[in-house]
Amino acid sequence: MRAYAYVGPGRFELLDKPRPELRDSRDAIVRVTLGSICTSDLHIKHGNVPRAVPGVTVGHEMVGVVERVGDRVASVRPGDRVAVNVETFCGECFFCRHGYVNNCTDPDGGWALGCRIDGGQAEYVRVPHADQGLTPIPDTVSDEQALFVGDILATGFWAARISEIGPEDTVLVIGAGPTGVCTLLCAMLKRPRRIIVCEKSPERMRFVREHYPDVLVTGPETCRDFVLRHSDHGGADVVLEVAGTSDTFRLAWECARPNAVVTVVALYDEPQMLPLPDMYGKNLTFKTGGVDGCDCAEILRLIAAGKIDTTPLITHRFPLSRIGKAYRLFETRSDGVVKVAVECGK
Repeated sequence: MRAYAYVGPGRFELLDKPRPELRDSRDAIVRVTLGSICTSDLHIKHGNVPRAVPGVTVGHEMVGVVERVGDRVASVRPGDRVAVNVETFCGECFFCRHGYVNNCTDPDGGWALGCRIDGGQAEYVRVPHADQGLTPIPDTVSDEQALFVGDILATGFWAARISEIGPEDTVLVIGAGPTGVCTLLCAMLKRPRRIIVCEKSPERMRFVREHYPDVLVTGPETCRDFVLRHSDHGGADVVLEVAGTSDTFRLAWECARPNAVVTVVALYDEPQMLPLPDMYGKNLTFKTGGVDGCDCAEILRLIAAGKIDTTPLITHRFPLSRIGKAYRLFETRSDGVVKVAVECGK
């Protein structure tokens, strides 16, 4: 089968690989129908994910059809359309039982697909712990609607869930890339008084204004003053940092009111400083870390009910045979790209 693999620092290649086989009674083999490219894939390419294994098939955003299951798999069967979770988790360890599935202690736990074990930018993928990692897609939901459920939409849902957003709140979302828009959509489900999006790209600012006209939009240079003018207590009640730069990390806590919640969704390329003397007295609560993607069934129910729609994010489509071109487009942010759908059977 064809598979796009990390062959070394700075190099991905489309290779011929054997089809995956069941290795454990809890595994499933999924025929990938649609995949996508994530910024985390670029982090692997650039050598910023030390745990990534050279030779691994990349990709962790995907949907497909179950082909085979192990003897102990109970929740899906061959022929089921499924969304694949970015995280592999056993469902049994301390962290899984408490809902912290990103910290699963299983050897394949956490972000394994497309990083430490072969992922889904391929025709087929093996999914360990399939009962936890695969979520059946309702018949009324298309592959395109479900494509981001297991990763960036799960990230946005998790971030909004832990941020304690209330109906009187002013919420600031920093970053309007794909994960930022998914976070925005999930924050909107909480129905806060107002939502402000901070973004520097004119194209992404236009995207937010076009699709979400009730959301206020500002740039990073004017963000602090803008938030002060549009909040009631000296800053945002909740800040969700989804951009991932040193400037946006500082902007997040500077724009927060005293005693606010600052949720860091972003993955940074470099360590960030927490300048405690500068923020002394703000009494902020920081919530950080990788997504705990255990809400996929609920997200799919919301999609089926018409309450979440991420299909506007898909601006380009490519067959797997041309995935190298898709990466170049996504990495350079050319042609107004937001997200790319990769047809893995073509």
